[in-house]
Amino acid sequence: MMFKNVTLIGGGVLGSQIAYQTAFRGFNVTTYVRSEASIERSLPKLARVHNIYAAQIQAAREGGAALGHGIFTQRGDESPDFDALSAAAESAYENFRYSTDLAEAVRDADLVIEALSENLQEKRDFYEKMRNLLPEKTIIATNSSTLLPSMLADATGRPEKFLALHFANNIWVSNTAEIMGHTATSQNVYDEVSAFAEAINMVPIKLKKEKSGYLLNSLLVPFLTAAQALLVDGIADVETIDKVWLLANETPHGPFQVLDIVGITTAYNIVANSPDAGNPESLSARIAKMLKEDFIDKGKLGISSGEGFYKYK
Repeated sequence: MMFKNVTLIGGGVLGSQIAYQTAFRGFNVTTYVRSEASIERSLPKLARVHNIYAAQIQAAREGGAALGHGIFTQRGDESPDFDALSAAAESAYENFRYSTDLAEAVRDADLVIEALSENLQEKRDFYEKMRNLLPEKTIIATNSSTLLPSMLADATGRPEKFLALHFANNIWVSNTAEIMGHTATSQNVYDEVSAFAEAINMVPIKLKKEKSGYLLNSLLVPFLTAAQALLVDGIADVETIDKVWLLANETPHGPFQVLDIVGITTAYNIVANSPDAGNPESLSARIAKMLKEDFIDKGKLGISSGEGFYKYK
């Protein structure tokens, strides 16, 4: 596996996590964002991720908790080197690098991971802008939650070096990396990206063919949509819907807690891009309207903003 320099496109909730985890594992990482204002919006997300890593490492050092698998992957009888883990976390945070110059950000990239909003045209336009700035060696991966690689591949100018690499939220605990190529993806590229996923302490989840939503979101999105349908139709309130799921399944998070973790903007983009969203009476359109008017327009974006369906300190 020959990757050394990795560029993240986008400094949102998941983009920040991917960039930090990659830097934590020793890669040279640059995060491209469009403006200085974007950097300012990204900094609290980065600080939150760093504080989680630092707190987990310290708690594990003191014997009070197990480390998330993204932070430390247990192998045999190997024990964590807490000093090394702390140093890696501090180095990742202190040397975190943003750039608003796309050409500079991708100049020597071995791998570009795009983590932009879930909007097909926005992603295609960005790839058109980036394609002539990339070195010949660069592989491109999209972290898209629902869009297929084949919907984007031609815009990259290098379809054989393009595929999807999808991460779950809370990457330090939910350390899966779903890898999905399209018909033109080179097998060598697929294998290189799989090796990279392992190198950053992810478990590669290798899909055999394209599927919107991959494995995780094929299971998760219908679950979250069902919860939002119950809310928008006035069947029950947020707390009650979460309560019944928590009690019946003994899980740590209800659907609306998950939505706050994922981010309200991501949830909105998923339903707004549904085939029936153009019909204002459809379920997708009604959920999108609720998310936009009651949450996004009021700055309630989930955990990252301190408030979504719930409030966070």
